[in-house]
Amino acid sequence: EAAMTLPRPLAVPILMYHEIAELSQTSSHLAVSPDAFAAQLAELHGEGFRTVTAAELSAVLAGGAGQLPDRAVVLTFDDGYEDFHRRVMPLLDRYGFTATVFVTTGWIQDAGPLPAGRRPGRMLSWTQVAEAAEAGIEVAAHSHLHPQLDQLPGRLLREELHSSKARLEDKLGSPVPGLAYPFGYCNARVRQEAGDLGHQYACAVANAITGPSSDLLALPRLTVRQSTGMPAFRQIIRGSDIPMIFLKDRALTKGWAMIRHARAALGSVSRGD
Repeated sequence: EAAMTLPRPLAVPILMYHEIAELSQTSSHLAVSPDAFAAQLAELHGEGFRTVTAAELSAVLAGGAGQLPDRAVVLTFDDGYEDFHRRVMPLLDRYGFTATVFVTTGWIQDAGPLPAGRRPGRMLSWTQVAEAAEAGIEVAAHSHLHPQLDQLPGRLLREELHSSKARLEDKLGSPVPGLAYPFGYCNARVRQEAGDLGHQYACAVANAITGPSSDLLALPRLTVRQSTGMPAFRQIIRGSDIPMIFLKDRALTKGWAMIRHARAALGSVSRGD
């Protein structure tokens, strides 16, 4: 029986992407242009990084079977934009890379009309989601309607998490062990619910490198966005100067978290939770 080994010290960057789109075609500051993305994958390949899925990493962190390559990296894509199928998958195939795509099931292009709001762009169809899974890409959950989970009452929270997981498992015919929290927002109640519903891991944001002490239900990820130049990208994947690169993000996150905690507490009191 092969022994499971963990590199010492274990430090794995989990990169978080959203749209891979021409910057003239989107208003999102989180979008990364196709040229920039192609250059980033070429950099990873040239530096000897090898990709694993979020599920594979979480299994090793949990002490289960599996082994990580020496230079492991996880590529994650939130929301389920159609450009993942059109632009990302061919590049992954070129380098022998894999990825994890976190799909918002209510935004699936052919999922029917939305109860409220609108899709943020052209999204994956169910056929494209299935094709991604068949290509060896991990398809995981990102809620059903992309709400702020930490602001939802218990019933709606369970419904959001259960619905997305169940729909994906029904369509794909296989277990969906992973979740990414919309906006990265979660608290102890959300993490507990995610675990109770069978999620073996969940991704937040946090802009930190994942290590042995990382919470399996709040794995930190590193944001790659429109403004991430190649020098910063190289620092991110090497784990150098991470606090400085994301200094502004951390300050905003800390302040916003305090406001959100207060709102959630007020909502709990008003509901009589």
